[in-house]
Amino acid sequence: MISNAVDHSPVFGNTQRAAGLSPPCPMRRCIFAILFFAASIAGIYAPCASTEPAHEIAVTGPIGPATVRHINHALPAAANADAPAVILRLDTPGGLARSMRQIVKTVLASQVPIICYVAPSGARAASAGTYILYACDIAAMAPATNVGAATPVTLGPGGVPTTPGSTQNDPSNPNNSNPKDSAGKANQNAPADSQTAERRKIVNNAVAYIRSLAETNDRNADWAENAVRAGASISAQTARSKGVIDLIAPNTNELLNRLDGRQLQIHGNSVTLHTSGLSVTKTHPGWRTQLIGFITQPSVALVFFVIGIIGLIGELFAPGTAVPATIGTLSLFIGLYGFHMLPVNYVGLGLAALGVALMIAEAFVPSFGALGLGGTAAFVFGCVMLMNTSAAAFQVPIALIVVIALAAASILTLTAILFRRARRARIHTATGGLIGSECVAIGTFEREGRVWLHGESWRARTQTPLKQDARAQVVAVSGLTVEVEPMPQSNSTHLEG
Repeated sequence: MISNAVDHSPVFGNTQRAAGLSPPCPMRRCIFAILFFAASIAGIYAPCASTEPAHEIAVTGPIGPATVRHINHALPAAANADAPAVILRLDTPGGLARSMRQIVKTVLASQVPIICYVAPSGARAASAGTYILYACDIAAMAPATNVGAATPVTLGPGGVPTTPGSTQNDPSNPNNSNPKDSAGKANQNAPADSQTAERRKIVNNAVAYIRSLAETNDRNADWAENAVRAGASISAQTARSKGVIDLIAPNTNELLNRLDGRQLQIHGNSVTLHTSGLSVTKTHPGWRTQLIGFITQPSVALVFFVIGIIGLIGELFAPGTAVPATIGTLSLFIGLYGFHMLPVNYVGLGLAALGVALMIAEAFVPSFGALGLGGTAAFVFGCVMLMNTSAAAFQVPIALIVVIALAAASILTLTAILFRRARRARIHTATGGLIGSECVAIGTFEREGRVWLHGESWRARTQTPLKQDARAQVVAVSGLTVEVEPMPQSNSTHLEG
């Protein structure tokens, strides 16, 4: 029976039966191959949630050139890393309008969804931060935060020139009209205020700009205009109720969970956010960005500028050492680079440069302090007018200006004292410096001999004989020969004794 079983079985089945396995089925192989191919195709084309973390960019403090550089590097890096979203964590009192517009352009051009998150609690998106929040695809705030106060202050802290208790010239007043006299009639002779006209242009331009951002992301454009014209500021809860922001979240994880599944339109493409449980990686500014942030502080740039001037003056007083010139030139270029990145008033810069020039002139052309005091005054006024913005973070501190002015005045005073003392001092070099000097006779001589003078042996002539080691005084110099005469008898006796 065993022999019959073997004869009626396939040849390859002997081994399988010996191992306790059933013979393979061709139909099963085909089914497995089809399922594997279908799974591969599905894995390629089926949409799936991104495994890349979201990138977080922290913007804290005043918005300036360093902030622009940080965002301009961080957003392309997030796009290259296929980040599903970028969280722009915002906490700023405002900053430079030029820097804000550059950041808005970068945000609007981003292919990655950008979530502006005003956090942590107690943070604010004031002034320039309001424009950036309106430009982002998603606007969110943490509890106990605020947004607004977006009125431009480029023309200075004085704001719109108006009469006390009147809003006739206020561009935020929609019923603007000419100034009126006490009778309520329009005063046709009232002079036109060019500052008010310029202010109106700036405010209207800012209103149009923030309304365009609001309409792009379907947010409250009327409140945005009010934030620009009247400087309105609201809390997170009010912002949510007015449609200024999309949601309120206490932390980043809760923010990402609430945004999961939300659809956005980015450059005409529909994008669905898959952010639930998404990890977050923080993007820190590089050392170049940190260095630019340090140099572009107005006080730091001013200090480098002054150090550069002092170094060049030091090289003029002690030529050939090269150390003051090297330090001064390097510091001067660093200061000028910082001013180049900032909105500088060139009138103020010119006054500061004039002040430095007058202080240098005082050192070479003594004027009994007139040039020095004038230069110090010009330098102080130039520093006060230096920055062409009213943003508090980009103003030169008054205390720093006073310290520099006092230091400059002290240096000028010391220079004047030393110069006057030098003019009164007796000459100790060349031929004139020898006259009146004391010398000692090397040997006894009646007419000609040799004397020790300033540590050297000189040929000497005298009308009165001198003994060895006797003290004498130089009265004239003729070539390498000095005319001497004995010191007074009291001195000679005292010295010889």
